[in-house]
Amino acid sequence: MKTPLISVIIPVWREATNIRPLLVSLADWREAGHELIVVDGGSDDDTVSLARAGCDHLLLTSPGRATQMNAGARQATGAVLVFLHADTRLPPLAMERLAEFADSGYHWGRFDVRLSAQRPLFRVIAWFMNVRSRLTGIATGDQAIFVRRSVFDCLHGFAEQPLMEDVELCRRLKRISGPYCINEPVVTDSRRWEQNGVWRSIWLMWRLRWRYWRGESPEVLAREYRSDVRQAHVHS
Repeated sequence: MKTPLISVIIPVWREATNIRPLLVSLADWREAGHELIVVDGGSDDDTVSLARAGCDHLLLTSPGRATQMNAGARQATGAVLVFLHADTRLPPLAMERLAEFADSGYHWGRFDVRLSAQRPLFRVIAWFMNVRSRLTGIATGDQAIFVRRSVFDCLHGFAEQPLMEDVELCRRLKRISGPYCINEPVVTDSRRWEQNGVWRSIWLMWRLRWRYWRGESPEVLAREYRSDVRQAHVHS
């Protein structure tokens, strides 16, 4: 069997609504010889049964996105690892762009992002996310971070912390090279922005990132994040 160039690693938890449409959208990746790995963190819905037929490997781990992505990376055989959220869709030319990345001198990268809702405000939010990422060299998980397997292994993967694991990895990756930025955007479901309130979500994430940059514990920030999201659902 030919070794795949790309391994797409998808951490999931209670994603019964999203996982099957996502894997269907990636069926041509498997046909092209790439690898799909789904890592479930203890779902109590139909996520696992719905994912089983649509991926190359289905792993069961303890919950925690960093833990799940590291487990997927250990299983992966591709030269390039792509970390993809279940509510995010890759653009049509993603395979070609990642092949170009593999032939470049860069060691990691990310896609631009677009939110699925059509309201102009969501286009503005995505624009700011993309600009911020270009200026800082920091990507978030919504941007489908990708990295050479050799580099990921050298850095010992994601820090197994409950929040900001994507930011923490990017900080280390920046010491090796700047990000390879793909202009064609991934499309991320705007559902959680709408459920939690757009302005509330913006304020929460900027505040948490600022405090993380100032050195606050990811565990403390994660508790505040979960508390704020619960309150948003109660008042929605």
